[in-house]
Amino acid sequence: MKLIKKIAAIMLSVMMVLGMASVVSADEGGVTAPTGNGKITITNAKKDQTYTIYRILELESYDKAKNNYAYKAAERWKTFLETESAKAYLTTDSNGGVTWKTGIEESKAAAFAKLALTYAKNNSIVSDGDSKATANGSITFDKLPLGYYLVDSSAGALCSLNTTATEVEIQEKNGVPSVEKKVEEDSTNAWDDSNTADIGQTVNFQTTITAQQGAQNYVLHDKMEAGLTFGGTVTVTKNGENVDATNYTLKIATDPSANVTDGCTFEIVFTQPFCDTLKADEQIIVTYSATLNEKAAIAGEENKNTTKLTYGDSSETTPSTTTTKTFEMSVFKYTKDGTNDKALAGATFTLSKDDKGTNPIKLVSVSNDETNGDTYRVAKENEAITSVTTTKSGKFKIQGLDADIYYLTETQQPTGYNKLSAPIKIKIDDAGAVFILKNSANGTETPEAITDYVKVLNNTGTILPTTGGNGTSLIYFLGAVLALVSGVVLITKQRMKNS
Repeated sequence: MKLIKKIAAIMLSVMMVLGMASVVSADEGGVTAPTGNGKITITNAKKDQTYTIYRILELESYDKAKNNYAYKAAERWKTFLETESAKAYLTTDSNGGVTWKTGIEESKAAAFAKLALTYAKNNSIVSDGDSKATANGSITFDKLPLGYYLVDSSAGALCSLNTTATEVEIQEKNGVPSVEKKVEEDSTNAWDDSNTADIGQTVNFQTTITAQQGAQNYVLHDKMEAGLTFGGTVTVTKNGENVDATNYTLKIATDPSANVTDGCTFEIVFTQPFCDTLKADEQIIVTYSATLNEKAAIAGEENKNTTKLTYGDSSETTPSTTTTKTFEMSVFKYTKDGTNDKALAGATFTLSKDDKGTNPIKLVSVSNDETNGDTYRVAKENEAITSVTTTKSGKFKIQGLDADIYYLTETQQPTGYNKLSAPIKIKIDDAGAVFILKNSANGTETPEAITDYVKVLNNTGTILPTTGGNGTSLIYFLGAVLALVSGVVLITKQRMKNS
């Protein structure tokens, strides 16, 4: 009997309740048949967790004064108790009476609990009741025939019942696992719930699983939207140390044999022996990468990556989601026709992150539109368009841009027009807003918000600075006059010398 009391303290990966409720009307000295009903109350039950009970042993009679109990196997469990594994813990006599073997330690009793639960699940043993907690609080199973009960929690907790009471209260002491996903912003190396990126850029993700003792059936599910392409590998650490790949299986949706569920991109299935090593609030960190691809949604809350953890029989954590954003800019090349803006065709531009306008970003054509202009996107590897030439609309759009500073360089002006003398400096912020950065008179840089197009003005007859500053023609005219006068003076002096 002392052993049964020790079992009451065991907290392991499954909730094991080995309980026998005594008869309420039991006499102190006599042998009494189990005519009463038992009740199990689970306090501190966790919201959305399911608690299931199984009666393994039936109580036939007991003598409270002498602490004697008579058990037999419940019908559904007879086969289990006849297995060699179960015989290591229990003995069944010729009359069907079941007793614990002497000398069983607490750890072995806990192992028996896990063994019995595994048998129940593998052999579809019908439970004696289950209940799902709709809120944090308590769950009660009542009107129970007396005996030893196995109580399984999808939270993975393990407790035992006192064997001498008809009404027993168990406290759920384990929490439920959780997941938190973060994505790395490459410009700051900070981890947050969103980032910005160019198409073709590698994006790094990190999912932290906060595990709980008694973990069961841990499976990490990761779902990427169409704009993200999974890199194909993961790194798993626990408490800062690498977890050997033998402790989990990586299943990738692109593998037809993987049988990935829920439309996920990949899943990580942790082995039960690994789950058995987990302690309360231990952290498992999974890192991996993806590429922002040509299907990426532009300038919206798309390109999401969502993670959740399933555990127990059918429980799951609250999903955690990150968003990777990418943006666009629109350009309008024009000249002035009186007071009207006249579109100019034939102007060629490159876009660069270099302040000299070199190392242009590679682009690829997406669509052509005579009215609204052509659309280009940042190219993936081996796509090699580096310049854009305006059509008669004078407009074009470049998509798939990170939040960053860019330089728009006119490399070829339309016939009869002068090209810009310097690149236009453009900023895209973390919200996708576009600004032209101009140098003010006092030397500071002033952002000019763009609501529709980065407008690029060309005029004939002069080479324009980026901002189209006034007085350029006059400066060039005076320079020419001075050069002419200097030439005349030099010639005159030379003649005077020769004479």
